[in-house]
Amino acid sequence: MTNTNNTSKTQNSRDSQDSHQSRESEEPRETEKSQSASAKGTSAAENRRPAPMEVLRQARAQLAELTGLTPDSVSSFGQTEGGWALEVEVLELERVPDTMSLMASYQVELDHEGQLTGYRRVRRYERGRADQRGGR
Repeated sequence: MTNTNNTSKTQNSRDSQDSHQSRESEEPRETEKSQSASAKGTSAAENRRPAPMEVLRQARAQLAELTGLTPDSVSSFGQTEGGWALEVEVLELERVPDTMSLMASYQVELDHEGQLTGYRRVRRYERGRADQRGGR
């Protein structure tokens, strides 16, 4: 039994040393990256802009957290001068049958990094209704 404990302690000690050495070898790389970015006059955060899919995921998650409603789909998405603009469809009130559930469109604005800066509900409708906006 003592031999098993010693083996276990030795293994844990090795794991700890490996982990520490791994962290030390990563630190210089991070420092090099930030130094090269600052030499160019930009920070690492400015250098890295989120991809459109990252922005969509962040927007949906942030809207859900703020409103308590689950985003159903994104009906429009585009880049603006100030960042990003989306229109997100949300289930506001579930009814039976599902075609009678109340949906809403939210206009969502995000900055260049994908952080939500504002949102507002622009319309509310029943899921089963055709859109009357186009005059048809």
